[in-house]
Amino acid sequence: MKKTAELGLFLALALILAYVESLIPFSFGIPGMKLGLPNLIVLLLLYDSIGNDDADTKEQAGKRSVRILTKGEREALLVNGLRIVLSGFLFSNLYAILYALAGAAFSFLAMLLGRKIKRFSMAGVSMLGGVFHNIGQILVAMAVVETFAVVYYVPFLIVAGVVTGTMLGLVGMELLPYLRRINRKGE
Repeated sequence: MKKTAELGLFLALALILAYVESLIPFSFGIPGMKLGLPNLIVLLLLYDSIGNDDADTKEQAGKRSVRILTKGEREALLVNGLRIVLSGFLFSNLYAILYALAGAAFSFLAMLLGRKIKRFSMAGVSMLGGVFHNIGQILVAMAVVETFAVVYYVPFLIVAGVVTGTMLGLVGMELLPYLRRINRKGE
């Protein structure tokens, strides 16, 4: 029950950040370019699993189960998916949901891989997420408009993904110790 309440809080925070982001005029002439503020919540959930993996392993001791995603990764995926659908219906439209889901899938896989290979800092993992989110959206745009002309946007979107992803990662690095401290006090 406590975990459900915590995930509800993270979802609410992600929705608030999505709303704040919708109010910020940040495009530089490139359609769909955003700061990615709600991805901060996904990043924090991905990294919050580090302290929780041991408890999950003890619980599963002696059982033969294969887990693709660890505890924090599952929650990050769930909150991100719900946030995209809810914020899409609240602040935009069905096409925006389609673009966001494609971007989120690419972003999540890139961040997951970046975190698992342990070669990137949190800022690096976030930067991977920002870049691959934009790549996923460009692929959907190519399918929707049935042209490769949108590839013209790729360099701009990669730069935007690197800059915003790195900034969000740095913010996440500052927030994560506080989040972990709050989690320890709540146990």
